[in-house]
Amino acid sequence: MMSIGFFFVGPVIGGWYKVLDKLVTGGTKSAALKKMLVDQVCFAPCFLGAFLGISGTLNGLTVEENVVKLKRDYTDALIANYYLWPPVQIANFYFIPLNHRLAVVQIVAVIWNSYLSWKANKL
Repeated sequence: MMSIGFFFVGPVIGGWYKVLDKLVTGGTKSAALKKMLVDQVCFAPCFLGAFLGISGTLNGLTVEENVVKLKRDYTDALIANYYLWPPVQIANFYFIPLNHRLAVVQIVAVIWNSYLSWKANKL
């Protein structure tokens, strides 16, 4: 799982925040809300599916097994995502400068990734 964080999560999220800052400019509360909405509507569903799929592949699942697992686990994981990340991201986008946002997310992600690892490895 550490390799997923190093080779996938860090680079993808770091790059996404740079793109997001260009898509939605400004540091106002309104801009933070817009960034959170774009993040949670556009990025989070795709990222979560990719994370679960990569985890399944690294755990040796066949394509068919991975598809079954994604169908079973994806919706629950996405709902859990929507409970945790919107308030974190609003605060992150409003209070934290771009160059420190990934660090804030990684602190919260210790708990989130534990949940995702459990979800990804649950039979």
